[in-house]
Order: sequence, then C-alpha cells, then structure tokens
Amino acid sequence: MSHEYEKVDVPSDGEAIEVVDEDADELDVPENPIIPIIHGDGIGKDVGPAAQKVLTAAAEATGRDISWMRVYAGESAREKYDENLPEDTVEAIKEFKVAIKGPLTTPVGAGFRSLNVALRKTLDLYANVRPTYHLDGVPSPVKDPGEMDMVTFRENTEDVYAGIEWEAGTDEVQEVKQFVEGEMGFDNTIHEGPVGIGVKPITEYGTKRLVREAIDYAIEEDRDSVTLVHKGNIMKFTEGAFRDWGYEVAEEEYGEDIITEDELWEEYDGEQPAGTIVVNDRIADNMLQQLLTRTSEYDVIATMNLNGDYMSDAAGAQIGGLGIAPGANFGTTRCLAEPVHGSAPKYAGEDKVNPTAMILSGRLMLEYMGWKDAGTLVRDAVEETISSGKVTYDLERQIEGGEKLATSEFADEVVNNIEKLS
Repeated sequence: MSHEYEKVDVPSDGEAIEVVDEDADELDVPENPIIPIIHGDGIGKDVGPAAQKVLTAAAEATGRDISWMRVYAGESAREKYDENLPEDTVEAIKEFKVAIKGPLTTPVGAGFRSLNVALRKTLDLYANVRPTYHLDGVPSPVKDPGEMDMVTFRENTEDVYAGIEWEAGTDEVQEVKQFVEGEMGFDNTIHEGPVGIGVKPITEYGTKRLVREAIDYAIEEDRDSVTLVHKGNIMKFTEGAFRDWGYEVAEEEYGEDIITEDELWEEYDGEQPAGTIVVNDRIADNMLQQLLTRTSEYDVIATMNLNGDYMSDAAGAQIGGLGIAPGANFGTTRCLAEPVHGSAPKYAGEDKVNPTAMILSGRLMLEYMGWKDAGTLVRDAVEETISSGKVTYDLERQIEGGEKLATSEFADEVVNNIEKLS
C-alpha cells in the first residue's frame, strides 16, 4: 500500500488489483478485489447501497467476493474532509484501479466545477463509455426500442468540458477578446457588451486514443461499425480535425480489419465482408435524428465530449430514460463506473428512485475486470425483475398492473433473481 489514507479504511480481507501489462491494458484481478465506492450526492445515498448489494450478490454467485472500500466526494467529502475531492479518494482509485461512483452534484453557473469532470481529468479517464440497450418490460416512447443497441465512446478530457473559459466583466476576458479581434484578425466577430469566452481544444492525441478504444471494442465484441460523430462542417479545425484524425487511426493502424463506408459501396457494392468493421462519419445534428429514423444502423459511436453527452442522453430516452442508462470511464488500466443520471437531490433519502442505472454501470465494471459471467448475471436479473412488473415508482406509473417497490426492495428482488438464475 503506497498511500497513507487519512480518513478511510482499507479492507483487510481483500487484495489489490495489479497491472500485468500497461501497454496492453491488462490487469491481474484477484478473486477478492478491493473496490473503492463513492455512493454519491442526492439519490446516491439510495442507489449506491442498492448497487453495492446487487454487485456483491453477483460476485458471490460466481464464486468470488468484493471487498468494498468506502471513499468520499462531494457533499459527503465536505462533511468528512471539508473539501469536495480529497486526496484519499483520488489515491484509492489510482491504487486499486477499478471503482464505482454514484452521481455528484454540480451547481449551474456558479460554485465549483463538475466533480465528475475533475475525477475524469485527474485520473486521465479519457473514454466515457455509455452502452444503450433496451431491457424487456421497460416502457419506451418509441415503437421498437429493441432496435437500439449502441455503445457511445465519448472523449472525456477535451472539448468545452476542458473548462478553459473567462467570465464576462473580468479583465481576463477583455484581454482574450482584444487578442482574438486584434492580433488574430477576427475583428467585429464578437458583439459589444458583456461576453463570456471559452476555448475548445481538440487534439490529435486525445482523438486518436479515443477512436482506437472504440475500434478495439468493436473488434473484441464483434460489432459491425464505428461512426465518428462531429460538427466538422462548421468547426472545421476542431470537430473536422476529430473526423480526419479518426479516419487516420482506422486506416493506418487496423489494416484489413476495417473498411470505410466509401469502400463498402465502391468496392463491395454495400455487402460488408465478414470480419471487418465499417468506419463512417455523421454530422452531429443529422445523427440525432438518425438515432430515431435509422436506429438499427448504428453500433459503436466515437465522438467528442459535448456531442457524446447529447447523443447518449437522446439514445437513452429511446430505451426508457436515464434511470436505466449505465456508463463507465476508462483510462489505461483504470475504470471508474458511474450512471449517466444526475443526483436529483429532492428525492435524496426517500428510498424511491430507480437504482438500475448504477447497477448496470456496475455490470460494466465487472466486465472490465474480466468477470463477464457476473456481469451477464446482473443484466439478466435486472431484466427478469423489471419484466415481472416489480419496479420502482418511475416505471410502475407507466406499467399496467405493476408492483411499486422502494429502491432497497428493488435491489433485494434483483438479488433474489441472481440467486435463482445462478
């Protein structure tokens, strides 16, 4: 143990996950790993323990055990450490490699920057991965939600989420305005009066490692396509560069494993050769409507931070909403799973919200650890629970004859189904 933890205890009955090969992103996961967990703000105090209970049951059902290490961020960290993101928490995730967190509150327009973003940047968790698939029994606003089976790879460290911006009325923003209009030659580009200015960095390095991760996933999981989503027709040197660098990765590093969409039609008359991945691209606004009109045509998405946020939320709506939408952040030999939804503070502590998103985020964590059997068990048990009509209030009000369960009761029911299915 390299870090001396100040206010948290390291479980004595667990073992640390070790790195076998950093270049190959390969880990050695013991049968009783120490896993840091942040329950989170708001409804985190409800969904965090619920997910923990389910994931523990899935591990035990497959002959393993998880030694949970409770760490803190946000409101709970302010109470314990008087700061939002203590060193204990960051170091625990660094040391033990794999962790899971609930939602953390970010104020709008003032206060501290997003703790979610801070964790991703501090730990260099460059790929935010959000699978979107329908579970039997979940009400949906579309006719055939089962057509959606898409995984979004969202670059985590750049774009407008890098947080490079200057506030209206400050000396700094005036200096930036003068530089842009004067020295850079964009005169009369910015309206007079108060102005906030932000910078949107997109790098070759950040783009290529994200797209590489998406293509590797598509190959490993036998997916058909990877779509680069961008607004390069307008932002030619940032989002347009993302598109170009993405194609470079595909064509220079993957050889015969990939073909472009142009090659698909020009050389193969639209018939995709077996064992290949088609790499194509779509303009972001067009992609949002194609999610609805051509849902089944899309498989793996690679995009930038802001596009990925919009895209995955829109996709989530088609399969029943963010209450069931999982996610995880990946870096080299590192994973931090987290649900897509926010902290919904008005429901905090009421034991009523849907914990499915955090539970299924845990499934991603288990699969990253190589425990695919446990991950499948989690998914199947959640689906069995929902399809039987035993659901939390958000789904019960949409299901005729459904049985409304509290958050903790829903978790218990999923655990029961894990035991039945295993």
